[in-house]
Amino acid sequence: MTNRWTGEVALVIDGTSHVLKLTLGALAELEEQLGEASIVSLVERFEHGQFSSRDVLALIVAGLRGGGWQGTATDLLAAEIQGGPVEAAKAAGQLLTRAFALAPNEAVDG
Repeated sequence: MTNRWTGEVALVIDGTSHVLKLTLGALAELEEQLGEASIVSLVERFEHGQFSSRDVLALIVAGLRGGGWQGTATDLLAAEIQGGPVEAAKAAGQLLTRAFALAPNEAVDG
């Protein structure tokens, strides 16, 4: 069971359900790995459907690590993701969306 308001996303890999979450540390690692100055450009690529499989894999790895997983991208190269590349891309997009979403009872102070 995942909590979308804390940024969690579920993904089944090799028959095991994993909880993914983009923590601050996972986001920083992701920026460094993808050579981004900020996460905004990655979000924009997803919003415009211009993301790469490298982006999806990096997000999945960052989310897994944020959820406590100790593996690396290499560990996922031969992994079977339930739903295939489409489900992986969907999970990656949800990770980005949920990482910056406010809970319904929260407001941004202006």
